[in-house]
Amino acid sequence: MSLPAHSPLVYLVDDDDAVRDALALLLRSVGLRSEGFSDPQVFLDSLAPQAIGCVVLDIRMPGIGGLDVLARLAEVSDLPVVMLTGHANVDLCRRAFKGGAMEFLQKPADDDVFLDAVQTAVRTHIASRERQAVTQAAVERLGRLSGRERDVLERIVQGMSNKEIAREFELSPRTVETYRANVFAKLETDSLAQLIRQYASLLDSPPP
Repeated sequence: MSLPAHSPLVYLVDDDDAVRDALALLLRSVGLRSEGFSDPQVFLDSLAPQAIGCVVLDIRMPGIGGLDVLARLAEVSDLPVVMLTGHANVDLCRRAFKGGAMEFLQKPADDDVFLDAVQTAVRTHIASRERQAVTQAAVERLGRLSGRERDVLERIVQGMSNKEIAREFELSPRTVETYRANVFAKLETDSLAQLIRQYASLLDSPPP
């Protein structure tokens, strides 16, 4: 069965060819695509910023060690990382989690434990990207507002009535009602609760 090219991708970064091949086969059994890298620098150089999925990263590799890769990865990507090692100890585990690893597994990892860790990481990343997309769309809609409409939105979120807003800006209540209607229309919002939930936190940022 072929897998869609846009599906999440699991990056297998391990200098052991046999390990990469075995993990790739295991991932494919649950419908997950993977791409293997024996050289961590090649992985870092080829990683696309928009990549969705997760990274399975060996700790001990020639050249750049897994913890160094983890640190570099954190600077350029939000992909969750599952660390693998055949030489686990408390210090390595602590350093891996401190560096941002989502999971730390010892080789040879149980198949079910490994798959659960990877699938959890992938689901987490997809959910994170979906939240980012929703937020970005909201920011773009917020940019449609005029300065006065944004002023009115801020007062609405603060719980002010139309009369109170009109008094503050020395406008007629009917004019405020027009601004209010424009705000709801431009933000594609049907209710006050939705308006507050989606936009209250975004109003702390300067207008785009």
